[in-house]
Amino acid sequence: MAYAIDPALDAARMAPVFRRFGRLHVPGLLQADGAARLVEALDAAGGWTLSTRGATSTVDIPVEAFARADAPARAALADTARQEARTGFHYLFETLRVSDLAETGAHLPDPLRELYQWLNSPAFLGFAAEISGFDDLAYVDAQATRFRPGHYLTEHDDEKPDAGRRLAYVLNLSPGWRPSWGGLLGFIDADGHLAEAYTPAFNALNLFRTPQPHLVTQVADFAGGTRLSITGWIRTNR
Repeated sequence: MAYAIDPALDAARMAPVFRRFGRLHVPGLLQADGAARLVEALDAAGGWTLSTRGATSTVDIPVEAFARADAPARAALADTARQEARTGFHYLFETLRVSDLAETGAHLPDPLRELYQWLNSPAFLGFAAEISGFDDLAYVDAQATRFRPGHYLTEHDDEKPDAGRRLAYVLNLSPGWRPSWGGLLGFIDADGHLAEAYTPAFNALNLFRTPQPHLVTQVADFAGGTRLSITGWIRTNR
């Protein structure tokens, strides 16, 4: 298998923390050069789309097409997004839908195809099960996300009845990220406060129970890079 969990990570020791708080930050997930291989593959991959929320559903715009659009069209989309984000669930970031590409046999760089297979292997599913206490984990979907300056994901809880979502995960792939650059994974308490936030540290796994209110703070315009990750849900079924 192309990927492996660092053997220094002890799922049994982490489990009590997860079960108390419903979330966990796991640094140094992948052994050897696994995370670096993923960054290289994502940098070279085509097929990225700018993903945002339309009136009732997701709108995906190929990044090349968006780059070719004139300035007024790009500004209009950004203005509409800002207005929607003020009062409701909204998002704006780039995505590469790894699961869909893998399942349809579309072109996908080998490191990404191998990652999708590994996420659905007994090694990763067993690791997540031991930490979470869920013994019915059966499938992991995956998408790559790329948050550039100005991108965000507003508060939501990932609840989707009948989708079998037990856990959400984020595998962070941004070397040298600073908290002041934004892009923090934040968790909201019952009083509407930010109870906890995780910086997207390189090669760290963030794992949390669903549903649970959370968000990704907007990436600052002075950020020194893009917030890159592999993210999705760990499910009881496909």
